[in-house]
Amino acid sequence: MEKITSRRNPLCVHIKKLGADRGYREKSGEFLCDGLKLLSEAEKFGAEIISVLTSSHLPFPLPVDTKVYHTESSVINSVSPLKNAQSVLFTCKIPKNDSKSFSESTTVLLDGVQDPGNVGTIIRTASAFGIKNIVLTGNSADVYNPKTVRATMGAIFSQSICYMSARELCSLKENGMKFIGAALGEKSRAFDEVNLKDTLIAIGSEGKGLSAEILELCDERVVIPILPDCDSLNAAVAAAILMWSAK
Repeated sequence: MEKITSRRNPLCVHIKKLGADRGYREKSGEFLCDGLKLLSEAEKFGAEIISVLTSSHLPFPLPVDTKVYHTESSVINSVSPLKNAQSVLFTCKIPKNDSKSFSESTTVLLDGVQDPGNVGTIIRTASAFGIKNIVLTGNSADVYNPKTVRATMGAIFSQSICYMSARELCSLKENGMKFIGAALGEKSRAFDEVNLKDTLIAIGSEGKGLSAEILELCDERVVIPILPDCDSLNAAVAAAILMWSAK
C-alpha cells in the first residue's frame, strides 16, 4: 500500500476537484464517494472502483487491481468536500446508463429537484421499494455530487439512473409508458385513487413544481391530500409516499 503524505499529491488534487466541480467529474468520467459503508456497497454491486485513499485499515478485501493509498486523517479532511469527513475517500467510474438500460417497470422522474440531499434520499427510497429506474431532467441536482452520493447510502450503485431530455421522455411515452404527475390542479386526483404501478411518476421541486413541459406529457395528475394550512410536502417525502403506493 503506497503512502501519501501531501495534500498536493496528484491523487489528492484529483479527489478535491472531483468533489468540487461537476464539469471535472463529467470530463474525467469519475465521481467521489466517502466512507466504509459506501465502499462496501460499491464492492458488493460491482462498481468500478478506481482508487481508494484511507487513513484506517480496510476491514474487507477489494479486487486485487484496486489502487489503495494510505494517508493521515488531516489529508483526508483537507481534500474531502464534506463536513465530518470519514476515514475513507474513493473514486468510481461513472456508469453509462441510458434509457435502453431501463426495464419496463415503475420509473421515478425528478424534474428540477435541486437539493442533493433530496435527490439522494429519493434514490435510496426507490431502492428500498424495489424501484430501479430513476430519471432526472431539467435543472435537477447532480447525481454524482458527493452530498447526493452520501445521501443514497449506497443505492447509487444498484439503481439505473440517467438524465433525459424532453425528446427522450417523449420517446418513452410513445413506447407506451404512462406518465403520472404529482401536481395540484382541478383535474388532479388523490394518489390512492390511481394505479401507479408500472408508470412513470414525475416529481417536481417544492418551490416550482413540475415544469409545463413535463405536465404536458402527463396522462394524469395526482395529489397527496394534506391539511389546508400546510403549504407542501418535502419532495423526498412526497416521492416516498407515491413510490410506496406504486409497489
